[in-house]
Amino acid sequence: MIDLRSDTITKPTPEMLEAMMAAEVGDDVFGDDPTVNALQEEITEMFGMEDALYCPSGTMTNQIGMRIHTRPQDEVICHKHSHVYLYEGGGMMYNSMLSPKLLDGDRGRITAEQIADSINPDDIHFPKSKLVVLENTMNKGGGSIYDIEEIKKISRVCGDNDLKLHLDGARFFNAIVKTGESPKEYGKLFDTISICFSKGLGAPVGSVLLGTSEQITEAKRVRKVFGGGMRQAGYLAAACTYALDHHIDRLAEDHLHAKKIGEVLKTLPFIEEVMPVDTNIVIGKLVEGKSEKWLLDELEIQGIRAVGFGKGLVRFVTHLDFDENDLDQFSNSIRTIIA
Repeated sequence: MIDLRSDTITKPTPEMLEAMMAAEVGDDVFGDDPTVNALQEEITEMFGMEDALYCPSGTMTNQIGMRIHTRPQDEVICHKHSHVYLYEGGGMMYNSMLSPKLLDGDRGRITAEQIADSINPDDIHFPKSKLVVLENTMNKGGGSIYDIEEIKKISRVCGDNDLKLHLDGARFFNAIVKTGESPKEYGKLFDTISICFSKGLGAPVGSVLLGTSEQITEAKRVRKVFGGGMRQAGYLAAACTYALDHHIDRLAEDHLHAKKIGEVLKTLPFIEEVMPVDTNIVIGKLVEGKSEKWLLDELEIQGIRAVGFGKGLVRFVTHLDFDENDLDQFSNSIRTIIA
């Protein structure tokens, strides 16, 4: 079975498993797991920020990030297709009692001008605008990438209006492998950054939240109440460190495979349009009269898995466990589907 549902489905490589088995561990809630501490220090240095906190998931790091920047009844400004709004179970409302302000944008990307125009006046009828969340790459935008010059403008708008800026960087390294930018450039622009290791980087579990020392101290308190305080977490953190050290540059292979999948999809009679392929996500729009369920069922027969991504949309995501042989099999198999 060729599984292109997500880049979260990868298994640890033999070398990653070795690193996990050899990890020196302690109790991370007490702060004495050396492997967790080393991971946090390494990524803090990479981004030029003050501190970091290892957590089980990107949803948790996003939710903690929103929590520490706000108080109940505050407003979060984000794109209407943001992961923090669509795919985190209503967490910003449930966990932190926040009100979302949802903006339109080009393939999931919002602009400084839009943000400036959406900030609420100081009026008791409105929630206080307190936080902006960007997602890079943008999942629902087909792996689209923010222009860093636009992020700089957004950062200035936030600074001028006393807003905090959080990055959902679930696939951040996919973005910078494509653009050639440095993590330190982003560390200067955002108040907090969430980085996920269990997507393109291929680790089994884990994300980190980056911020100031004061923010991370508060984040530890929130992680505890969210149930995210793990004990001998170093076995998992070792996989993340291995991924950080060995799996970033190879993301370019995933991008190339995705580009080729997009080219194949464009030749199929049941695909009307393919969203631009920037990184490792490919979204195809079906012709009228064909549903995503129809295509998913047909793909399953061919030994291929993908996911429905909205009405008439199907998503394919390339990853560490998808190679050239899989690409050839995918290309040959999907062409046998009769519309």
